[in-house]
Amino acid sequence: MMDNLDPNRIPHHIAIIMDGNGRWAQKRHLPRVAGHKQGMETVKKITKVASDLGVKVLTLYAFSTENWKRPDQEVNFLMDLPIKFFDKFVPELIENNVRVNVIGYIEQLPEKTQKAVLDAIDKTADNDGMVLNFALNYGSRAEMVTAMQKMATAVQNNELAVEAINEETVAEYLMTNSLAPYQDPELLIRTSGEERISNFLLWQIAYSELLFTDVYWPDYNGVELVRNIIAFQNRDRRFGGLKKENK
Repeated sequence: MMDNLDPNRIPHHIAIIMDGNGRWAQKRHLPRVAGHKQGMETVKKITKVASDLGVKVLTLYAFSTENWKRPDQEVNFLMDLPIKFFDKFVPELIENNVRVNVIGYIEQLPEKTQKAVLDAIDKTADNDGMVLNFALNYGSRAEMVTAMQKMATAVQNNELAVEAINEETVAEYLMTNSLAPYQDPELLIRTSGEERISNFLLWQIAYSELLFTDVYWPDYNGVELVRNIIAFQNRDRRFGGLKKENK
């Protein structure tokens, strides 16, 4: 399979909606949290593979602003996962020169979760390889509302002229601005067979290639990632234009 992969056309930014943890567990007659635990092991594997392939940014949808609606037991488990995950994985991230970044409303997370996240960001801050970007307590509509509020405040304070607002301005006010020049994913993958975006990076994926796979996230691996990247490389990306031969 690697023979079909063009190492010079690896997408700079891959975003993944990590779906199917609960169904993976239920199929094995296990509690849903067992799927989340196994899913974190998949995060470790995919992070290393993506870094080795030369991906610049890997964004993982870890917890949405809507996930608070889930049962308390599951939410509490998910809030504890970053603590366990970063405690064990940060040394490996440093070894692999991977930097942790987080987008989302971190201030609304439990203090112990916030601390684990901020410590991981701090400890990997000097790494200049791939950015492992977690979307944690993130929702794209909320992100855009927040961006609009900040722009409106800037206009009100005479720090921003209305006529100066364009697509670049909007991008600067979004949470992904710190990922520039790779803030927009070229490839968006969703696992588990669901085919929807679920309020994820709605502005940023305007021209992303969307790929949906039936594989549950806990079963996703490096082979699947390479297969998905090959599929991406076989897409005809025109960005609203035409192929040269059709002009």
